[in-house]
Amino acid sequence: MSEIITPEMQRLAEEVKYDFSGRAPSVLLGYQKRWIADESQVKVDEKSRRVGMSWTCACESVLIAAAASGRDQWYIGYTKDMAVEFILDAAQWAGQFQSVAEAIEASEEIWVEGDEKKSVFVFSIKFASGHRITALSSRPRNLRSKQGDVVLDEFAFHDDPAGLLKAALALLIWGGRLRILSTHFGDDNEFNTVIKDIRAGRKPYKLHRTTFDDALAEGLYVRVCLRLGIAYDKDNEKVWADDIRAFYGDDAEEELDCVPKNGAGSFLTRELIENCMVKGWAVLRDKREPDFTFKPERTRQLAILDWCEEFLKPELDALRELRDVISFVGGDVARIGDLSAFAPMIQFRSLVRRIPFLVELRGMPFTQQLQVLWYIMDHLPRFVGAALDSRGLGMQMAEQTAQRYGQSRILMIQATQKWYLENLPPYKAAFEDRLIQIPMDADVLADHRVPRIIKGIPLIPDVRTQDAQKLKRHGDTFIAGSLAWHASRTLEGCTVYDYQGAPPSVNAWDGMTSDDDNRYAGSGAW
Repeated sequence: MSEIITPEMQRLAEEVKYDFSGRAPSVLLGYQKRWIADESQVKVDEKSRRVGMSWTCACESVLIAAAASGRDQWYIGYTKDMAVEFILDAAQWAGQFQSVAEAIEASEEIWVEGDEKKSVFVFSIKFASGHRITALSSRPRNLRSKQGDVVLDEFAFHDDPAGLLKAALALLIWGGRLRILSTHFGDDNEFNTVIKDIRAGRKPYKLHRTTFDDALAEGLYVRVCLRLGIAYDKDNEKVWADDIRAFYGDDAEEELDCVPKNGAGSFLTRELIENCMVKGWAVLRDKREPDFTFKPERTRQLAILDWCEEFLKPELDALRELRDVISFVGGDVARIGDLSAFAPMIQFRSLVRRIPFLVELRGMPFTQQLQVLWYIMDHLPRFVGAALDSRGLGMQMAEQTAQRYGQSRILMIQATQKWYLENLPPYKAAFEDRLIQIPMDADVLADHRVPRIIKGIPLIPDVRTQDAQKLKRHGDTFIAGSLAWHASRTLEGCTVYDYQGAPPSVNAWDGMTSDDDNRYAGSGAW
């Protein structure tokens, strides 16, 4: 049987998936087109109110159901009005696509629960392809024995979201797809649990995020003006957006900005952190006075080499006794005020990671920070790569390290809110799942308590804490640890356990001791 798609339908289908710049306005806005173009088996959208995502799903359902090789489409909202509206939207899209569809149908579906018969009205559109778009009531049993794709709309507001999700996932076995979209409804809601699991890497779903501001930036108000038949004006857009926020008042963050209520506070609890801490593991600290920076280069190099051999070498030698491990490093760089922190990480075949010791440096010249960092990397067992903070002061050190070890092995991280949102939840999940171990230390604990949930995003607030010596800290070992975890999840080859020896790298400080001047390679060797 050939595809039942008219030329007009094909044209519009292409237009909603791809943006042809310079042509007439696209049917859908950018975030709507990205949603339809995403063919993931399970995709989720945490969204603002009234940004047109249900309407977009109706479009997608028509494109799939109208094709002979398509699938039945099942829509579940939490009210009857939502079901009717979705079917009407789908009928509108079917008309625009000129697809062959019969009239909208309403039928009564009856089931037995205990000794009592239950019934609900089911609304559907039947296409000449033989497939249907059907709106069901919000009851998990309605999906039993069904095949096709499922849309769970405003998932957070269903009476039994967990049961609904469980029933919907069964349709994936026979090639169906699942689309979940919702605004938030509290921090402990099942929808937010799914979101956190996706960000933590526990669920292999594709996550989209559409805030009110995101929608505005991609033309939402322009589309509102077209719908209302009024002229677009940039100043009017701001007034309109401010009015919308005023209408929602205290609920604006949850309803418009995708921030679940009660979603503010510490990112990691004390209990989570302490459960993953190990007594006796070292935190190696070194503080240099300002005049150290301007001592002769050879003097500085020899002094730091002595420190590395006294404190780092025993820790690193102990790691060489481990078998079937690979290693990574995370680094947060500072110079004045804040400290620099380096976190070596050992990954076992079981995927458990250990940070067997931490390094904190204060008042250390950049060249000597590199000396310490490279000493660690050169002596770790089967070193794979590192993730280094490359904002501001860290850029030069990260760049020089990438030049030395290879760009593919050194991730130069410019941390943004988006980066935090995508990469800090997996680090938190490591503590929740007991997949990480770190040194037990009061300052390290305090560092890991610094990140806060701000508008739904884990961030490092611009405030300083103090250690026992009244010196400033800024979550430094947390940043280093999270970067090491990111490196272990990101770098290619990090799960390969085969090993071949490589020629030793040349290091100006390799093998040099304070009483063996002849082995010093001279300035500029690195």
